[in-house]
Amino acid sequence: MLSKGGLAIVDALITGREATPEELATDTEYTRNHIYHLLDELIDAALLRETRRHHNQRVVQITEHPVIEQYRMLTAEFSHVDWSELLTPATMRVCWYLNEPRRITSIADRLGISRQSVHKALSPLKNRAMLSPAGPEYALSDSIQPLLEFIQAVVVHDHQNRARNLAPSTTVEWCDPDRALIRVQERQDTESLYAAEEWEVTGLGRFEQFGLQFFLAGEPAFWYAPEETLTPAEIVCHTLVLDSGSRRVSYSLLLIEAEAIAQQELIDVATWYGLADTISDMYRYLAGEDEPAAEDGVHLPRRTEYEALKEQYRVA
Repeated sequence: MLSKGGLAIVDALITGREATPEELATDTEYTRNHIYHLLDELIDAALLRETRRHHNQRVVQITEHPVIEQYRMLTAEFSHVDWSELLTPATMRVCWYLNEPRRITSIADRLGISRQSVHKALSPLKNRAMLSPAGPEYALSDSIQPLLEFIQAVVVHDHQNRARNLAPSTTVEWCDPDRALIRVQERQDTESLYAAEEWEVTGLGRFEQFGLQFFLAGEPAFWYAPEETLTPAEIVCHTLVLDSGSRRVSYSLLLIEAEAIAQQELIDVATWYGLADTISDMYRYLAGEDEPAAEDGVHLPRRTEYEALKEQYRVA
């Protein structure tokens, strides 16, 4: 996550100027040693580029990275706000979830922190009237949506940068501050991720573990969530995020039945992926309530096709 110090440097360079570490130390009031450390991090993250002047003097400048462009738009619209002072990594992590009204308890549970920590992270925004309370829930005010877009860019970049250190062909398909679902294009990248403890195969590539082996076109998807156990409910959601076509829906239905995944458990997980309605439709289908129609939001299989698939894979 972009630190306060890193954001202070970006802020000092957002006009496009070049600056030396010594000039940035003066601008930000950080020590030179700390500035050198921050510059190395920002250069490695492709947010800054470095050149050399006479006598090998370091000079840095911001790049045209999506994170930089989002921050430029944020500061242009809200130039009166000292964002580098207001935004801490903790505040940005919490704000990720404020794209819709959410309870403090829900955010705290998702991040694995206390409710007090969530309140503390939001306090600077509350004091500036940047939140829209809705009963016990909070969301970012409509007028401050550029902040959400900047934070989303930061989080996506964090995951992409982490993955690309191992697998350069990575694309992020879904993420939140602590979790990421990625695809890769190259076989050597797949091998690198197989060897990394913090990454797990997910989606259709994981079904074999449950006795359901399907042809996988291309490389498998991978999941980053080091502190969590990957559950069948998560695998169903990952499969549908990656491809919501009728064939993948059919395979997901098989896994739901094979593992007897409880409806409420799966809906609770699916909510974070924006899939709650899709999962509800799938359970209604399994209960025999709805025949699939062309206008359905989810591409459910025909009954005869699905029953044949169940028989083929011996799912009772």
